[in-house]
Amino acid sequence: MPRPPLARFGPAELARVVVVCAVLAWGLTAAGLRWALIEALRRATRRLPGPANGRTPVASGHAPVSTGWEAALADGAVVAFGRLGPTFVKLGQLMASSPGMFPGELSTAALRCLDNMPPFPAEQARRVVAEDLGRPVHELFTEFDDVPLSAASIAQVHACVLPDGRPAVVKLRRPGIERRMITDLRIMYLLARVLDQRVELVRLASLVGIVVQLHEVTCKELNFALEASNQERFAASVAAFGDNAGVTVPRVYWPWCAPRVICMQRLYGCPLDNPEELAARGLDGELPLRRGVKAWLEAAILHGPFHGDAHAGNLWITEDGRLAYLDFGIMGELAPSWRELLRDMLYTAMFDRDFERVARGLRRCGVLDSGVGTDAQLGWVLGALFGPLLDAPISRLNSRKITDMLLATARQYSGSAPPELTLFTKQLLYFERYSAALAPDWVLGTDPFVLKNIFPVEAAERAAALGLAMPD
Repeated sequence: MPRPPLARFGPAELARVVVVCAVLAWGLTAAGLRWALIEALRRATRRLPGPANGRTPVASGHAPVSTGWEAALADGAVVAFGRLGPTFVKLGQLMASSPGMFPGELSTAALRCLDNMPPFPAEQARRVVAEDLGRPVHELFTEFDDVPLSAASIAQVHACVLPDGRPAVVKLRRPGIERRMITDLRIMYLLARVLDQRVELVRLASLVGIVVQLHEVTCKELNFALEASNQERFAASVAAFGDNAGVTVPRVYWPWCAPRVICMQRLYGCPLDNPEELAARGLDGELPLRRGVKAWLEAAILHGPFHGDAHAGNLWITEDGRLAYLDFGIMGELAPSWRELLRDMLYTAMFDRDFERVARGLRRCGVLDSGVGTDAQLGWVLGALFGPLLDAPISRLNSRKITDMLLATARQYSGSAPPELTLFTKQLLYFERYSAALAPDWVLGTDPFVLKNIFPVEAAERAAALGLAMPD
């Protein structure tokens, strides 16, 4: 599937620029005025005389709380993203899940972009199925629920039942989404290139590279055949060693798949970040989380394709206690040198703290220039920066701080921030959030279970030395 070029700008893009500028201006202006009004009311309230008894009057409802004009403008920008549609929602998701790359207020406000999008009508959903599969919905499925289970920026999911009685779901691409998203990406690319030549902060943040990455991710997400294939490849990596029965991936039902339709096994469970519901169902979250991280690391280091969008909506605990990975629109696949670097990092963290090995791996990947320092010097720097973090529970790590240090180190020695590093640390941020609620005392860097198949001899020796029993 050829990718539409980014460096193209025509009448459609020009017309869209007018709309984008108007909506962003409206969002920022409305947010700024709202903040100014709240500030004025707050100051006026402070000047009001108190009651005779000296107590401060309490108004009914919630008093306005000032959060600063930066946060207000960030909120206005995110509101505008929602109105501008899926491409800008994707940009918001990138801001929310890429710590250190954007101002803190903007990343925090953009967390709302991870929520569901409004669904498209059932009539359109049925039309997509009929057009792509060649028959109407009632001939393809014995049941089809017009109310979607979920709706995201690119697609939405409907429950259905196959003719043989198997419960399934169909994921449907939003009608007409391709042209709108490519147009928006071309506008972002042009703007990023202009700013890159004039604003130092934009150049350091690699904004052009971010848009290129977003373009690549979007084109992959729009390719449902690729997504279904990635889903099967990841499932195969999970099953490779025969000891990941506690992790599952929905089975793809190929006879009901098409360019805009993926049909797959329906799983029942609860998102990983909902500890209250998990407790109500009697489900434990810590062991499934450890199992899920183990399978994810094995996929990244030993097999190739790994899940690159592990937010809570894509990780569930099923009713029988398994960890389920869902939605394979965003996948990462590392080059052999990067896989070797990850092996070096994990071995260093778990077994010997030899950061010179990590320095050599960073040189192999081109992150560190060959003429900067010795391996011993850089190893000492890396050990001083990251060594103290490795014994802390993952729930107590500050992923934003860690990523800031990683990016600063990369820029200091090579002048760029590698996209592989961004994708990997993005998942670290997600796992940190889950661990805070489900496994607050879990220390990823000292858990030999997660490296059981990557370093089998060393992990077994480490578990024996610690007196730990490996889970099933």
